[in-house]
Formats: sequence, structure tokens, C-alpha cells
Amino acid sequence: MRTPQLTPLYLALSAVFAHTPIAVADEQTSLTLSPVVVTATRQAQNSFDLPVAIDVVEQKDIKDGQLQMTLSESLIRVPGITAQNRTQQAQDPQISSRGFGSRSSFGVRGIRVYVDGIPLTMPDGQGQPGVVDLSSIKSIEVMRGPFSSLYGNSSGGVIQMFTQDAPATPTIGATTMFGSYDTKRNVLEAAGQLEGLEYSLNVSNFESDGYRANSASNKQMATAKFKVNVNEDTKITALVNWFEQKAQDPLGLTRADVNRDRRGVVLAAINANTQVSRNHTQVGFNLEHMIDNNNKISFIPYVGSRENAQILPFNPTGTNARTSEISRSFYGSDLRWDNTGFIFGKKYNLSFGVNYGKSADNRLDVNTQIAGAPANVTNRNEENISTNYDRYLQGMFAATDAIDIHAGVRRTKVNLEVKDKLTSSFGDNSGNVSYNKTNPVIGATWKVTPVFNLYANYGRGFETPTFIEAAYNSATSGATPNLNLKPSTSENFEIGTKAYITNNTRANLTLYYIKTKDEIVVSQIDGANRSIFTNANDSIRKGIEASLESNFESNISTYLAYTFLSAKFDSDFNSANGLIASGNRIPGTYSNQIYGEIRWKYEPLGFNTAFETRYNSKVYVNDINTDSADSYTIFNMRAGFEQTLSNWLFKEYVRLENITDKDYIGSVRINDANSRFYEASAGRNYLLGLSAQYKF
Repeated sequence: MRTPQLTPLYLALSAVFAHTPIAVADEQTSLTLSPVVVTATRQAQNSFDLPVAIDVVEQKDIKDGQLQMTLSESLIRVPGITAQNRTQQAQDPQISSRGFGSRSSFGVRGIRVYVDGIPLTMPDGQGQPGVVDLSSIKSIEVMRGPFSSLYGNSSGGVIQMFTQDAPATPTIGATTMFGSYDTKRNVLEAAGQLEGLEYSLNVSNFESDGYRANSASNKQMATAKFKVNVNEDTKITALVNWFEQKAQDPLGLTRADVNRDRRGVVLAAINANTQVSRNHTQVGFNLEHMIDNNNKISFIPYVGSRENAQILPFNPTGTNARTSEISRSFYGSDLRWDNTGFIFGKKYNLSFGVNYGKSADNRLDVNTQIAGAPANVTNRNEENISTNYDRYLQGMFAATDAIDIHAGVRRTKVNLEVKDKLTSSFGDNSGNVSYNKTNPVIGATWKVTPVFNLYANYGRGFETPTFIEAAYNSATSGATPNLNLKPSTSENFEIGTKAYITNNTRANLTLYYIKTKDEIVVSQIDGANRSIFTNANDSIRKGIEASLESNFESNISTYLAYTFLSAKFDSDFNSANGLIASGNRIPGTYSNQIYGEIRWKYEPLGFNTAFETRYNSKVYVNDINTDSADSYTIFNMRAGFEQTLSNWLFKEYVRLENITDKDYIGSVRINDANSRFYEASAGRNYLLGLSAQYKF
């Protein structure tokens, strides 16, 4: 029998029918056909065959020449995702998907965040991706579009991180990094297998003076993962995440401040001594049991606690200051049954699950400085409780050899409850609200040829207010929560194509249309630094996402990602800034984004290097579209060496960021009442890293 040639057609057929990633013989010029993902269907499937816009950020893109401190470092390469580095550690990076989440002042909104299937997003939609040390992550799956609604209270997308698996041979390693602004980071790692136990341990510390004044920070983190194979059919994985952090907050800058001293800090930050301190501990388990070859049960319980104390100015000059403290306990679980098999000779898979989560925040807000003098006036003391109870069903049916149909539905119930403990001063502001929604989604993939797929999908989205968004009813009633906010709902349409142009070039193209009602928007960030939210009427998002990846001879590879987003209000509405006209752009959304990269490896010397470029168009900073941050293009470069000596692996690398020393605004604060919209990004800066790993 003749041995088949490793042509693109043969490789594509192998991937389609085997559902495993396959690389061609010439590793220098060929691509892994397509990564296997689990986020889209909850069962491992080849991403090429899915009617979903989903990308995988590999370990090399997370770690090579990176500080590994924020998701914005690696997510900038994903089309459809905006990941802005605030150049300070007091807040999580600004991450949005197709414009959902762009309004966020604290944490991540509108996107569900997971690590190894364990949620980092609370029942009300607040997400804290900073819980996870990126040094312990092997890959990140990023899903956009309608199928995201099958993860519950989220409209924009799903970000799921996966921790490293333990190697068969025990290893220990250490990494040290240092760079501009007296930045230092150290990482210690150990992993291996011992008598049926797989373990992976990671400990790190970070400290930096920061690019801007009053932006110094330090953070210590630890991650531990243990996996026990009870028998051939049952395994238990435990994941522990912990961190402790202190960071100064330089606040935003006005346009005049940026022009005068982009590295400076406003007087309010100095007078109020703005800063944040937080710690977080979370433990999660994943129990998987194979009933038989066609049925599996998964149970994921988790529990954790979080302490957060933040000092903020209570007036424009910062002579009045307040401390906001949140003490959180949370827990939840997800129970899922997976079934695969054949019906009428056609392949199918099915997942049915039940999900519950609860988060309880003891919130204390105290005026700690009045007219420049110490004070102790309590203006808020309450408990914020959020719960969710969801049921979901999702499946795939191979209707023909060329057409796969995917569908699902999720029923979501979210409750928000405020228990006021300060009734004597401001009256009883207790209250509760409940949101219920059923979201269906359906999609299909047409395998036109073994190397060319078309897909389309439709689904409804649902996003409730978070407690951050429901915290204040208005600027004049600071102790009153806003439980009258409506949830936003959306209809999502998406079509796309995935293709292998040659055996060394892969291309993806997605077009989408999203109509949203009752969009939750920032009405105002008042002079006391409180964010007040309201509901807009209608909004429309239209966009294009494209990526092109190629491997060439001589170990040269290229990657290009392009995002076009038109996100506009589609009807007039009133806010604290006045009438917002239909046709205005949703602030915080960029019309055009481009990320490009070219890599080269010279294996005889263990040398690798890459040149990166990033372009962002201008972005409006308020609903009335009267001010904006300019477009920018920046260039970065990284290079490194790798040596293997006996049982040792050594790496040395350098990263040069913003080579041309471009002055630009990296992130914006939406609708700030003091016009402090801008957070300036760093000029030319460097990072050096050294690592050593020993295999026993």
C-alpha cells in the first residue's frame, strides 16, 4: 500500500476525522493544523470544526520576553479583544470583547473568566483575572460571540486559562527579571509526579516603582496544583491560588496634565494618598469520572475569600478622602454530565449541567480625611450578596459528513441583595432584585472542503449589573444603591470562515452584528470618585475579526491580527452629561486595532527574536464624544538565548518596549467628572530575564 503524502489535503482530512492536532513532517514550514479547545463545547474538539470565534494563546506567547503580570501582555494578539495596560497595578487591566467590558472602572466586566474550569467571575459578573500567576499558565482560550452566553451572566466572551501539567520527570526552576522603573520579579517553580500524585508549585514576587509618580506596587503570589488518578476512570485535581498585593493609585490625568507631565500625578492622589491593598485565596477541585466510553461526570466545587481596601479622594482636590473596604467570601459548584455517541449512524455529543454560585461582601465605607485632617465618619456599612442558579444544555450533531450543527440553551437566575447596617444615619437602604433569563444559541459548520470551513451562529446574550455598578444611585445620594438598573440583553449574529491557504498558512475571518437593549453605561464618575451607572436604550455593534498565521523556511514565522469595531448608541438617552445622541460611539471602544509579529529562530545558537507592532485608532472617553485619546502605533522587540547542559536548561532574554519612545494613552477612564480621562503609558522601557531549570 502506497504511503500517503503529507499534503495539506491529507493533513486536513486527518484533523477533521481524528480531531487531533497534527503537524507536517517539515516542522520549520508547517503549522499545527488547529488547536484542540474545550471552552466552546466543554468537550475537547478541534477548533477548526467549530462554529465559534475562538483563539488559543500558547505558552510561548504568554512567557517569551514577557513580565507575566497582566493578561494585557498576551491578549493583545487576539482579534476582537481589547486589552489595555493601565501602567499601574492598583486596577486590573482594561479587557473588553467586541466592546463589552469597555466601561469597566474596576476589574473585568462582561466577560467570564476561568482557570481550569474554576470561575474567577462572581455571580454578579465581577471578574478578577489577577488572581492567577501567569507563570503557571500553559495556554489561554479566548472565545467571543453568541456561544459565550452558555456560560451564563455574560455577553462579550469567555477567557479560560489552563495551568501547566506536571512533567513525568521532576523539575525545579527559578527565574529572575528586572527592568525599567526599578521593576523586579522572581519566580520559583517545582513540578513532577510521585507515586500517582502529579504536582505543580509556583511562587513569585513582584515589585516596581511604576512609570508614573505614586504608582509603586508589590505583589506576592502562589499557585499549587495537585492531580490524583484514583483509578483508570476517576481523577481529582485540586487548584490553590493565593496572592497579596499593595499598590499606589496615581488616578487619571486631564489633557492638560498629560501635556504638562505625563508621568506625573494629580494633587488629589497626593493629598488623599490613594492606594489599594488586597489579598485573595481560592481553592477549587475538579472531579472527573468516566462512567463508560460514552459518559462522563464532572463536579467542580470552589471556595475562597478576598479582602480589598482602597483609599480614594472624596473631592476633586483630595483633601477629603474615604476608605472603601470589602471583605468577601464566596463559593460555588458546577455539576456536568457529558455524553457522546452515534445516533442514526451520525456522531453527537451532549452536555447537561447545573451551576450555583454565591458571593457575600461585607462593605464598609469610611471618610478617613476631611479638609486635610484625619476623620472617622462611616457613610456606608452593608452586606452585598449575589447568587446565581443556572441550568444549561449544549450539544453537537453531525447532520451530514459536511455539516455539524451545534446548539444550546442556558437558564440563568441572578439575585442581588443589599442588607444595610447603617440605618440610623441614612435610613434603611436594604433591598433586593432578581433577574431571570433563558438564552438559546445555535450554530452550524459547513466543511466546504477539507481545508475550508464556513460557519454561522445566532444567540441571545444577558448581562446583569454588578454590585460595583449598582453601588450608587446618584452623586447626591452616596449611601443609596441603584437596584433599579436593568440587565442588558442582546441578539448576536455571526458568520465566519476558517481556512488553510497552504500547508504553512492559516487564516480566520469573522463578521458579526450585535443589537443590545438597555446597555449598562457609565453615567458619571463624580468628584468623589464614585462611578454611577445607567441604562442606555439601544446600541449596535458591527465588526470584523481577521487573523493570518504563517510559518516559512529558515524558522521564520509571522502573525497578523486585525479588528474593526463599530460600536454606537442606536437611540437617544439622557445621562448626567446631558442628552446622548444616537450615532455616538460607545466610549472606550477602538474602531481599528492591528497586531503584527515576525519571529525568527536560529537553532544552532539557541537564539530567538521577534519584532512586534501594535496600532490602536483613537478612542472616545465620554458618551457625548467631545474628547478622545489619539491613535498610536508602537513597536516592541524581544530576543533570547537557550542552552541545554546535561540536566540543566538555561534561558536569557531581553524585551524592549515602545522602541520609538512614543507618547500615547494606554487606557482611559470613561465619563470622569473631573475630566481625568487619561492613563498615560510608559515610554521606551526594557525588561531582562534569566531562568534556570533542572530535570532530575
